[in-house]
Amino acid sequence: MSPRGVAIPDLRERLFDAAERVLARSGAAALTSRAVTEEAGCAKGVLHTHFAGLDQFIAELCLDRFARAAARAEGLPGRAGTATVPDNLAAVAAAVLALDPAVVELAVTRPAAAQRIRAAWRAGAPGFGAVQQSIDAYLREEQRLERAPQHLDTASVALALVGTLHHLLMTGWMGTPDPQGEVERLIRTLVGGA
Repeated sequence: MSPRGVAIPDLRERLFDAAERVLARSGAAALTSRAVTEEAGCAKGVLHTHFAGLDQFIAELCLDRFARAAARAEGLPGRAGTATVPDNLAAVAAAVLALDPAVVELAVTRPAAAQRIRAAWRAGAPGFGAVQQSIDAYLREEQRLERAPQHLDTASVALALVGTLHHLLMTGWMGTPDPQGEVERLIRTLVGGA
């Protein structure tokens, strides 16, 4: 346990990682501020010192994880002309699907956390919208390079792919086979053999 009054490096990430371990091991019912701080090896009150309660903590955890996926998608237009179009799209889909479904489910089932997440997204925090914009920009760049069909409606493809990823995350595919194969088939259907 960290000594009282000593700054803990990367505290947010340490707490977020601890929360994911608690969720994986014991489920949503076990996620309390005390469980998180014990798992992180921190003083009991440290979570409430840095967050205005468990709902804010959960919202921030979810927003952080979505920001990571969006950052991965943000680099997608720069990968135009490399690998294959389906492979590049599948890599971004995998980054989104790597979000812990338990974290997403927890955020959805806690109304105050869900409200904070929606408000942050409306204010510009990276989420599904940022991923969708990156996919659209990437496909337009691939069209410019003549690696994607010119008739491809890039905005609709981006919406369809992100909508599918949203559906898979929100319906919690935990306990079922990894949906990556299905997503890759959808990508090939949407963009053809580009």
